[in-house]
Amino acid sequence: MTWNWQDKDWPHFLWDAGKLARAESLFLEGAGLMTGVSIHLNDQDQKTLMVDIMSREALETSAIEGEIFNRESVQASIRHQLGFSTDCNKATPPEMGVAEMMVDLYLHITDPLDHESLFKWHTMVTNARRDLGDIGCYRTHADPMQIVSGPAYARKVHYEAPPSDQIPQEMTGFLEWFDQTRVGGIKPLPIITRAGIAHLWFESLHPFEDGNGRIGRMIAEKALAQSLSIPTLTGLSATLHRRRKEYYQSLESVSKTLNISDWLLWFASIVIEAQRRSQAQVEFLLSKTRLMDKVRSSLNARQEKAILRIFKEGPEGFKGGLSAKNYTNITGTSTATATRDLNGLVQEGVLCRTGELKAARYHLTVPLKPVSQVTLKDICAL
Repeated sequence: MTWNWQDKDWPHFLWDAGKLARAESLFLEGAGLMTGVSIHLNDQDQKTLMVDIMSREALETSAIEGEIFNRESVQASIRHQLGFSTDCNKATPPEMGVAEMMVDLYLHITDPLDHESLFKWHTMVTNARRDLGDIGCYRTHADPMQIVSGPAYARKVHYEAPPSDQIPQEMTGFLEWFDQTRVGGIKPLPIITRAGIAHLWFESLHPFEDGNGRIGRMIAEKALAQSLSIPTLTGLSATLHRRRKEYYQSLESVSKTLNISDWLLWFASIVIEAQRRSQAQVEFLLSKTRLMDKVRSSLNARQEKAILRIFKEGPEGFKGGLSAKNYTNITGTSTATATRDLNGLVQEGVLCRTGELKAARYHLTVPLKPVSQVTLKDICAL
């Protein structure tokens, strides 16, 4: 079987720029809206947004690879590294590593991408690993770098990357292209197109012994953010995780060709959907601030603690709504007091109730903007 990197024209990818025109326009429009809305966030909410997006990306990019981390630990580690707190909440080495990688990306979003920065990310994402031969450098093993599935006696090879001895030269070419195609570079490319090619190219090379998926998604985030007026993350991994099966299928389909139009269109749908989810997060934070400014003086300490805890769950809130039991766990109060407090929050217009007695559930009255899946029809140029 011939893989894309074995084609005589590698790495000269082909795509239909016209089909991506609408997606590129939608992204720029969304970036403008995001910037315009974000300036209305107060300093605390700006920090909250930054930590929320980074922690969500750290959790989701790891979950795509089958690693499930503790959200509180990852958030605490990110806040610590940003200087917002001194408590790391006993995060595990892998949690600290992926959190450190997200913070490094955010703080150095406009810096050039080079071998050293990739080696640093790899060291972070493989923090405390003892099973790898090459950490903080490109792979050197002689065995083929393959993506496989199935039992040992019937393995299916989904992809095979270039041999290890070709990687240094291949990565040098990739990094030169990445620099040349940025805004202000000698061969600038449209934003989504550049990010989509960068992610695909890096994944095709699979230059590290492990961690290629997470680093590849970081590169795509960096490509998107470098083109915006303010340093921000689009939040790709959360949407990619939601559409994980499609993600793997799309990468596998494009691994055998240099015609990448279909891949870029699919990737564009992910970018636009991710951007809309981040916009919903900003609007949610603004609604939170307005609500808390309106009712804070009429809430007791328990009620305020519980409401802030609900807001911490983000736009989607507690799955199934807040129960009286949730409230007692958050506040440490009795069931009777929890019932009185919750009724008071309903009367204040902070919460609305569904169900009765033990089935009663409480939901924020803050309107939650639904974000539906973006399809190719939504983003294709007509």
